[in-house]
Amino acid sequence: MPEALLIEPDVQFIRNVVRAGGGDLKKCYQCATCSVVCTLSPDDAPFPRRQMVRAQWGLKDQLMADPAIWLCHNCGDCTTHCPRGAKPGQVFGALRSEAITHFAFPAFLGAWLARPAGVAALLALGAVVFGLLALLGPMASPHRAAGEQAFEFANLYPLWLIETFFFSLSALILIAFLGSLTRFVRALRASGAQGPILAGLVPAAVDIMTHTRFSTCRQARARYIGHLATFWGFLGLATVSTVVGFATMFGVMHTPLAQTNVLKILGNLSGAAAVVGAVWLLADRLNDPVKRAASTSFDWFFLWTLTGVIATGVIIQFLRLAQSIPWMYVCYFVHLVLIFALFVSAPYTKFAHLAYRTVAMAASSKT
Repeated sequence: MPEALLIEPDVQFIRNVVRAGGGDLKKCYQCATCSVVCTLSPDDAPFPRRQMVRAQWGLKDQLMADPAIWLCHNCGDCTTHCPRGAKPGQVFGALRSEAITHFAFPAFLGAWLARPAGVAALLALGAVVFGLLALLGPMASPHRAAGEQAFEFANLYPLWLIETFFFSLSALILIAFLGSLTRFVRALRASGAQGPILAGLVPAAVDIMTHTRFSTCRQARARYIGHLATFWGFLGLATVSTVVGFATMFGVMHTPLAQTNVLKILGNLSGAAAVVGAVWLLADRLNDPVKRAASTSFDWFFLWTLTGVIATGVIIQFLRLAQSIPWMYVCYFVHLVLIFALFVSAPYTKFAHLAYRTVAMAASSKT
């Protein structure tokens, strides 16, 4: 006689998934069309059919520990071909959002930033923080006489203050990422994903940096270009900012850099790539009625904040060159607030996809 299996659905989890973009979840009738058309679905562990039925039953623990929800790149093939309009791609997006909140460290921040009110509070907190820090800066007089020192951003925020603040904040964010990923790895191991994570990190990272798997998605070619441009543009900007930050902190470099400086050139090229990519992704989502309707505050906050950081970064450079007072200081203030919001929210929003997907790919590897 077969052994009975008791299933205890997590009703609140189902509600969360529906609210996060998986509203058509119950339309799935397990035809497996989604798994057949997916170019990324492995033969030995196909998705998303299995995950769809688990989500319908509210099997939260099984889904949160399932690396398959991160192997999906949300290309939309499954949603397009679904005969019932269950939108598996949107359901997987909702599952990823739920997983980020589930594994968040500390947990209260994940729950807080999952709500629009938490996002608004984060932006307000950033405005207060940089408003107070501005009081410590030796603000230059707007009526400088000829021959006096030019207006620079350091007049509003001393370099040592900004560098110390953001490097300290980065250390805290790194701790939050490590805590969240440690919880995630434990869940993966408990579910049977035994791939060598440390050994698999390099090939997984290479795949993500080249977007190799993403490029095979039939309906994501346009989004692939936007993702790749945004990824490399942001990576270049982060690298330049880190190098310049450390160099100025230890006195081996002074800002502002000349326009012919190799780091300035790399930063400008990276900024241009990031702007193109971010605008491309925003336009893709705004012009697609299905994607626009399925988007939540979780999606919009990351896209708009990232776009805002990049756009204000480009604008303030031109304002500084033009010595446009007081707009260069106002725009710089907005730029710093947006960077603060992007940093603090990184382990708890779509920014975290990069880390979770890399670990999931490594844990699912066969070597």
